[in-house]
Amino acid sequence: MLAQQAHIKVDASKVLNRIPEKLYGSCIEDVNHEIYGGLYDQRIFGESFEEPALGPQITGWQALGGHWKSDQNEIQVNAGEGFKLVRNKRPVGAYTVSLQLKFGSRNDNAGILVNVNNARTGADRFNGYEISIDPNKRVLVFGKHQNNWTPLQEVKTDIDFKAWIKLKVKVDNNHFTVYINDKNEPIADLTDHNNPLPSGHFALRTYNADVTYKQIAFNNVIEKFTSKTQLQVSGAWDVVNTANNAGYALVTDAYNGSQAQLIMHNGGKGLTGIANRGLNRWGIAIKKGNTYTGELYLKAQGIKDGATVSLQSADGRKMYASHTIKSVTSKWAPYSFRLKSNQTDGNARFVVTINSKGKLLVDQATLICKQEQFKGLRIRNDIAQTMQQEGLNFLRYGGTMVNAEGYRFKKMIGLRQNRPPYKGHWYPYSTNGFGIEDFLQFCEAAGFEAAFAVNIEETPEDMADMVEYLKGSINTKWGKLRAQNGHPVPYKVKYIEIGNEEVIFQGDVAADYEHYAERFVKLRDAMHAKDSTIKFICSAWWRPNSPNMKRVFRAINGKADYWDLHTDADAPNSGSKVDSSLTQMKVLFLKWDPNTRLKCAIFEENGGRHDVARALGHATTLNAVRRHGDFVLTSCAANALQPLGQNDNGWDQGQIFFTPSQVWGMPPFYAQQMASANHQPLNYKQ
Repeated sequence: MLAQQAHIKVDASKVLNRIPEKLYGSCIEDVNHEIYGGLYDQRIFGESFEEPALGPQITGWQALGGHWKSDQNEIQVNAGEGFKLVRNKRPVGAYTVSLQLKFGSRNDNAGILVNVNNARTGADRFNGYEISIDPNKRVLVFGKHQNNWTPLQEVKTDIDFKAWIKLKVKVDNNHFTVYINDKNEPIADLTDHNNPLPSGHFALRTYNADVTYKQIAFNNVIEKFTSKTQLQVSGAWDVVNTANNAGYALVTDAYNGSQAQLIMHNGGKGLTGIANRGLNRWGIAIKKGNTYTGELYLKAQGIKDGATVSLQSADGRKMYASHTIKSVTSKWAPYSFRLKSNQTDGNARFVVTINSKGKLLVDQATLICKQEQFKGLRIRNDIAQTMQQEGLNFLRYGGTMVNAEGYRFKKMIGLRQNRPPYKGHWYPYSTNGFGIEDFLQFCEAAGFEAAFAVNIEETPEDMADMVEYLKGSINTKWGKLRAQNGHPVPYKVKYIEIGNEEVIFQGDVAADYEHYAERFVKLRDAMHAKDSTIKFICSAWWRPNSPNMKRVFRAINGKADYWDLHTDADAPNSGSKVDSSLTQMKVLFLKWDPNTRLKCAIFEENGGRHDVARALGHATTLNAVRRHGDFVLTSCAANALQPLGQNDNGWDQGQIFFTPSQVWGMPPFYAQQMASANHQPLNYKQ
């Protein structure tokens, strides 16, 4: 049987609109895990030693991230990205587990994990089922982790989330019966019928919640807890110790930041020191014949033989390169080194040791490889080239990371070792080794149009200085400083977003929208006075049915050039909703002011997956944007990058995945690549 013939008629005389030239965008919005361990060529994670020491080791349990502490009956943990405490003893057969939990000041999500296997440090680096409580959404959450996150079911509940919450789960292979508080009837009867996971370990888990657990019982037998204090080594580093008498401490006498690492050798034979294995201890990739250079800030007391830095196998049995710093003074100073590797290893570690009596303070550690960099920048060449191969021509640097109080432009410039660490949104021990200027340098070298976001609580004066720094003549105060920092030619900055997803978390609050509009106008006017060519993007969260949209519009109309609309793209037909949203936004703009020039920029095309369905969702989104080409600047798919097994934000939507030694595209990457390679400038009537 012959297939039905399809006919498409195109009227080339009727151009509906131009298709955006910079349509093919991507979004980087988590500096610590898309940048560190990824795009940024800094092999060490925890370079500033800001992470506190690991919490006490709880007997019979393994902590994977976070600071877990206990008394006999309770376990407490700080808020963080998917911290886990895995019980070593594995339940056999069907069993019942019960416990009580209470949320602290941060309360995103917490609960338990069952059928856990292959657990490692990192939010989604394990296989298992999650049964947890989300006080903000007021739901019980059931989902599946397989080095990613797949939500399976949410169940509404009206419990008091500020009180102790009793959680009981009957576990029988892939079937889970869940009870809340003292109710006799289960709140949920859950079964995974789609490739169910095998039985495994039990674990406690928090996701951005500080939480206390108590009365943990298996088959009605309550667990008793004992713990042992661990050595005081910064949490991103490991102990290296063959000396009989060694000690460690985290001290406030730091070169930069709040603390530095103290290593003490008390005499006798053996080595004492610290080791770093990169992001989530997944290993540092090195290649035979390549030279790895770096710098440490050191301060010593009574050390005769200096300090040694080296590249080793993960277990320390193989030495790949070594360099001895012979004389370390009693004052903070930088010490550089060169390590030429004699082997290739995707899972190496960087080690700092002393072998004689004395004390060594360590801060601001750097390890890079110029042979593996992109165009002379501290950028991983393989990742940068893959982003180019994707066909990107627009890159946005923003997201919730900019909402952190310490995210300030003036802290991101100058010598990296002098840039102050800060409490980040996604990661509390963020550093400024990579900032806005470094992002602009990357876009300049890669050929991407750049847009970046700033914190709305920056001062107008600092934002005016920022524009002068980025775009001013070298005859200006801040332009001169830019030249001194290595970039005499002004940056071609064209787009600046003020804020990110403002007024999203606390709901539709008029006072918050008014505050944002006020901050937008102040910052925009200060920057516009320095350079009138810059285009400004409004980031107020778009709620089309809210009267607050009109209020914000009236405040920013004529000052903002674009309003940032964030869309979803997980479903194959996502484009139809995007089409409707863009139509509605344009109609409202023209209703409020028929002469407005305000348009739309899609700076986050979001979702929770990276499969073929997401690729189709991205493709249909691009089709929707093409139909609104004269109204939309670009569509930036999130996230640009994702470390394999490291999904701290709860998203699993990376276009490009990477490990320390590999880079590859996911299905949305190829949808973007095909669309970009076949770009046409005009949309004709059919």
